[in-house]
Amino acid sequence: MSSSPTIRVTREIHETPALIHERVTRAGGTNRYGEPNFKVVWGGARLAWIGGRWTDRDAHGNVTRETIEMRRVPKYLPIDRWHIERWMPPESYGSPDEWFAQTIEIEDGIRIPALGPYPSRGEYEHCFTLESASREFIPLSSAACDWIVRAVEWSRRQPRRELRGAIAARESLRERTADKAIDEVFAQ
Repeated sequence: MSSSPTIRVTREIHETPALIHERVTRAGGTNRYGEPNFKVVWGGARLAWIGGRWTDRDAHGNVTRETIEMRRVPKYLPIDRWHIERWMPPESYGSPDEWFAQTIEIEDGIRIPALGPYPSRGEYEHCFTLESASREFIPLSSAACDWIVRAVEWSRRQPRRELRGAIAARESLRERTADKAIDEVFAQ
């Protein structure tokens, strides 16, 4: 028997209610594998592989070990919110060779995939977080589900070119806002 203490990590997790899963799947359709194009997931329950150097600490903050490995960690923050994901096909991540060329990190001579293994069946990516404008928690309810379903249905009706233009405009505004805030800091 090992004398070293076992580290136990606990997280609050919630399952998406079946009715909401069915409604979002009906609105968003299914992918080539028969899985939903859109999912509603609890932040603390959605894990992703991350590779790199990890430092483990005890309850007092003292380093107990350093290791280079793959770990499953929460994919979305905040972890105490519902998140809407959209399925992306594997080709959107490039080929397996391109994936590894772009995501491999080297730690102490060890090659480790920083973003985990190649998503050969595609992967679900974040669309938005269910929270209020003031970033407060919103419970997953029928009303919230109706809003999600309408947003999914609206998105599916939009021509791809218009969606790309809207995303580019949003990112441009975000960059200008960030640049302005930085300029104001340096002007003081």
